[in-house]
Amino acid sequence: MRAALAVAVLLPLLLVAACGSRLPESDFGPRGDASRAPVRVGIITSATSPVGGEAFVGPREGALAYFADLNADGGLDGRPVEVLTCDDGGSGVGNNACFTELVRERGVFALVATTSLDYAAARRVSAAGVPDIGGQPITPAYDTYPHLYSIYGSSAPRTGAAPGWNGVLYGGTEVYRYFKERLGARTAGVVAYNQSASAAYAGLIARGLETEGYRVVRETVDFALPNWRAAAADLRAQGADVVFDALDSHGNARLCEALDAVGATLTAKLTNVQNWNSAVPRDYADAPRCRNALWVTGSSRNHDDLAHPAVRAFREAMDTYREGTSLRSQWQLEGWAAAMWFTDAARSCLDGGAGDLTRDCVERFLNRDEPYTADGLLLPARFRHLAEPPATRRACLSVARWRDGSGWVTQGEMTENCATVPQLGYRP
Repeated sequence: MRAALAVAVLLPLLLVAACGSRLPESDFGPRGDASRAPVRVGIITSATSPVGGEAFVGPREGALAYFADLNADGGLDGRPVEVLTCDDGGSGVGNNACFTELVRERGVFALVATTSLDYAAARRVSAAGVPDIGGQPITPAYDTYPHLYSIYGSSAPRTGAAPGWNGVLYGGTEVYRYFKERLGARTAGVVAYNQSASAAYAGLIARGLETEGYRVVRETVDFALPNWRAAAADLRAQGADVVFDALDSHGNARLCEALDAVGATLTAKLTNVQNWNSAVPRDYADAPRCRNALWVTGSSRNHDDLAHPAVRAFREAMDTYREGTSLRSQWQLEGWAAAMWFTDAARSCLDGGAGDLTRDCVERFLNRDEPYTADGLLLPARFRHLAEPPATRRACLSVARWRDGSGWVTQGEMTENCATVPQLGYRP
């Protein structure tokens, strides 16, 4: 479940925690010296959200590295990209303030790599006709509004009335199919907090697992005083060979420590895209057995896959332009891909300096039938407006597992880790 998987870790944390006018297209077309004027883009990030400072900044860091590298190479047909960032603090009020600052006051042409805990301004961004390109679908906004383009693509109608199809989103069972077919997993543990959002997502996971024929063992821990050891002991006693969860990053690490403490041996402990980073040795320092059973799935190429030229370009730019950022992560790579998506769309309009850079032209590129891959960094993504949700879908997965000394090791070519799976409906 592509969109749901991307936000699994955030759902339990959501509980702790007027329309804009369209700028005239003529503001962005070439006129005299304006053909070499900077192209201004904005990045909204919940950099200081209640979830923690490190949780949301990855896409911003990747996008900043891409634009710095682009400008060093001459920019967009000689036009530099000027990047304005705004921290919304993880609140709806802050998000609306960022919209006012970047769109109303600073007149950004587009938003790129948006990563907001509460995307309260989504309706205003859409009403202003501002393309929001390559955002992380932490809320259902990217499956609701026109002019908003998730990094993973979307098939929803996106009329602005309700998320998905009349308030229902759909996702596939490809993750569960993969571990059943590739690793022979048959008994799956699902661990959640005793909070409604966490429990609801755990129920969604369990439903997908049961659809794929697993025996499911569900464990619930108290959010305030979690007894990780009891949950881990029961998972071991019931023979769980693969474990999923609806927990935050801290909970993932504590669960792993408990699984090691009770001597559980897993085929795989699934984590989420947010934890697909270089901090694993630090975060799972006290769980060496579970740490080396960590697997992750997603929709973008492993950021540790240095054999791929597009990954190497990303890593080299991060080393050059984001020297103070030691962490390397999947969300950084997806922010880089978001900036590339915007750039390729803009270049399709400029046509060697003779074209007209308008929002309409950029969105024609985004809405074309040909899927986008960001030089092979993304699984093919596109935007379709299907009146009815598909009953089944051929879906592919990027898969990696952690190995001490090697980092995240890619498991098969992501464009070949594919299956036709049923689509299950859920209300966000």
